Amino acid sequence: MDANFVEFLWVLLLGSLLGLELIGKVPPTLHTPLMSGANAISGITVLAALTAIIKADGNQALLVLGSISLGFALFNVIGGFLVTDRMLAMFSRKPARKEKS
Repeated sequence: MDANFVEFLWVLLLGSLLGLELIGKVPPTLHTPLMSGANAISGITVLAALTAIIKADGNQALLVLGSISLGFALFNVIGGFLVTDRMLAMFSRKPARKEKS
């Protein structure tokens, strides 16, 4: 097995376990406000996945793993922005309705 592939698998495993542990400790009231911070972290994950794809150099397993992680990271970034936008819309003021005379 290629040494780079084993290193990437270790990073994936440790990152997954750390993420699971951190998200499990967040109370539900803080989950939505933390989405903007999670978007920044997922942006870094997108860059790491792109780097893995570029450095795959013919290694099919690394190319597949990088592509899957890129898909999941993009899904997380887009979903995070949608949730954050919806949350901010809840706090916007609605225009006052005019009463009929």
